[in-house]
Amino acid sequence: MAKKYVIAILGATGAVGTRMVAQLAKSDIPVAELRLLASKRSVGQQIEFRGRSLTVSEAVPDSFNGVDIVLASAGGKVSARLLPEAVKRGAVCVDNTSYFRMNEHVPLVVPEVNAAEVSQHHGIIANPNCSTIQMVVALNPVRKRYGLNQIVVSTYQSAGGAGQAGIDELYREASEHLSGQAMTSQILPVKGQDHHYPLAFNLLPQIDVFEEGDYTHEEWKMIHETKKILCGDKNSRALKVTATCVRVPVPITHGETVYFTTDATPTPAAIRETLTTAPGVVVQDDPKQQLYPQPVNAVGSQATFVGRIRSDMENARAYHMWVVADNLVKGAAGNAVQIVEALIQRGAVHGSPASAPLFMKN
Repeated sequence: MAKKYVIAILGATGAVGTRMVAQLAKSDIPVAELRLLASKRSVGQQIEFRGRSLTVSEAVPDSFNGVDIVLASAGGKVSARLLPEAVKRGAVCVDNTSYFRMNEHVPLVVPEVNAAEVSQHHGIIANPNCSTIQMVVALNPVRKRYGLNQIVVSTYQSAGGAGQAGIDELYREASEHLSGQAMTSQILPVKGQDHHYPLAFNLLPQIDVFEEGDYTHEEWKMIHETKKILCGDKNSRALKVTATCVRVPVPITHGETVYFTTDATPTPAAIRETLTTAPGVVVQDDPKQQLYPQPVNAVGSQATFVGRIRSDMENARAYHMWVVADNLVKGAAGNAVQIVEALIQRGAVHGSPASAPLFMKN
């Protein structure tokens, strides 16, 4: 009889957490018990899972006693405080926050790209940034067949990247504007900063705080996460990556224009053929029929959609593509559940209590 697992979802009532419950329910993962954990204000809420109504409990260290697997999306501070406690109690944790991603002891995993890395965990595996995930799913098959030496990406990221509060603010602003009222903004581009700007009927070329060189932290994440996933080193010089990240007035699903250079000289048709058989990729690329990926059609899907594949007219071995994926499903909850599936397939679901001190300070 197949082993069944005790699984906890930390941050179960949030935009990603609710989708973790839904993606887990759709999967074939055998669940003996599902514990839904959140902050005090969410205690008592009811969430459906595989035909049963489960009650949300407060997340405290002892919540993880007897837990095999933790899926976490409750914010970096919560993960920093509670996931080492879960590891000490024998659980393996899949964390959706950015807190552990650059930790040298933590694999950063996109199963279509580097699933084998799950076996190297010391109790925690990091889920990459949503915008990074869809880009590496689309580019890794190209890299494996034709080589890859440079990426220039511009993102069109949805309000959902800021959680349910970002989506709610977008809808409220749109309603205010259409009814002739002044738009009120309290969250975007960054909740904790001094200035807030409307996203409705607008574009915001800032996602997260500005850092060295006037790159935002979101841009920094795309650069260094991509290198860690594809090259095994967040500071690798083998692959050049740069990014400009923009928030757009779309509720859910990110789009990206990706410019990349290769070692070989494939035709766009050859790249399309390569991607057609690539895991997790759906090619939608027929300009004559106006077929290309659109965010509205990708909502709820686990796939990464790719189109507008074409050669650069000015530079040899350079190409463009357009990449779309649901940032809350493939970019977060779905990828985390895929990581759990990879752990089970590789027999790597085991605790690592002795390794917990690795994560007590990051």
